[in-house]
Amino acid sequence: MTISPAKLSDPTVRAFVTAVNAGDRDAFLSVLTPDATMSDDGSDRDLDDWTEREIFSSRGRMDVQTESAGGHALVADFTNDTWGQMRTAWRFTVHAGKISRFETGQA
Repeated sequence: MTISPAKLSDPTVRAFVTAVNAGDRDAFLSVLTPDATMSDDGSDRDLDDWTEREIFSSRGRMDVQTESAGGHALVADFTNDTWGQMRTAWRFTVHAGKISRFETGQA
């Protein structure tokens, strides 16, 4: 059963998922620290390049299935126009209401 973004426990992660699903780059960037980093399947990636390719230009969307670790860990069905749908795990490092790092990969 999908968890509505509005029901996610952590407000910062909730804003991240909401921005991804809306394709709202400005809202997405506003939830990240200026020096935020990310990894995909265990490899660090260029955040701007990755998010443009995997989220914004390919209409990425997260349908959250579970959350844990106080809302800082999600399992979601991630769908985009490039890869279709895949089960993904997401972990977020949140400081003072901003995400400083997120890690994603196949779940």
